[in-house]
Amino acid sequence: METTSSTETSVINLFIVEDYHLTRMGLMAVLSEFPQVKFIGEAESAEEALNKLANVSPDILLLDLGLPGMNGIEMAQEVRQRWPEIKIIILTSHNEEQEVIAALGAGAQAYVLKDVKPERLVHVIETVQDGAVWLDPAIASMVLTLVNDPGSIALQKRQANAEANPESELTDRELEVLQLIVAGRSNPEIAEQLCISIHTAKAHVGSILNKLCVNDRVQAAIKALKENIV
Repeated sequence: METTSSTETSVINLFIVEDYHLTRMGLMAVLSEFPQVKFIGEAESAEEALNKLANVSPDILLLDLGLPGMNGIEMAQEVRQRWPEIKIIILTSHNEEQEVIAALGAGAQAYVLKDVKPERLVHVIETVQDGAVWLDPAIASMVLTLVNDPGSIALQKRQANAEANPESELTDRELEVLQLIVAGRSNPEIAEQLCISIHTAKAHVGSILNKLCVNDRVQAAIKALKENIV
């Protein structure tokens, strides 16, 4: 099998985190046919993977989102903090807007749906190893639409209000809430994590949307990531 020049001289060390045994074994069997990929570890949960990552050094982490216990987004955040040199590829069947934004905010370099062909997945692995970011075409279209959406009349009014009010910076508590929004947390989860009432959590979210001049949580997450607010 032919490989690109960038992978003829190096092997990409890969670690897989997938809770379904057959899926995990299937991935390993299929990708083992590509000489540029070398498996150095696998796990069925985030907790197991984090323990193993303390003893191995993969180039790329192939990570599912729907894990038992700690989910894939939470694990990605932990990996980014502890091993920032490891690149993360999300391989999942989930394509909800909030999950995509949360995964990218958690530090993933690629977001791939599980119906991807093996050759394309290897291409993504090589691309990410070379330092690029890759999104599944369906996901990329959705994200670009959200980023480039100029907004409604209500959004334009919020922008005008923000320009007229220079004291619209987020408070420390609102920054905490925004971080949790980026991580994909719901209002009840935000309330529980910050030990506040759901009513207070909703109030903070509403204030954040007004101050950022956006219409919803997804747009807030995108703006936070684009402008490095969190």
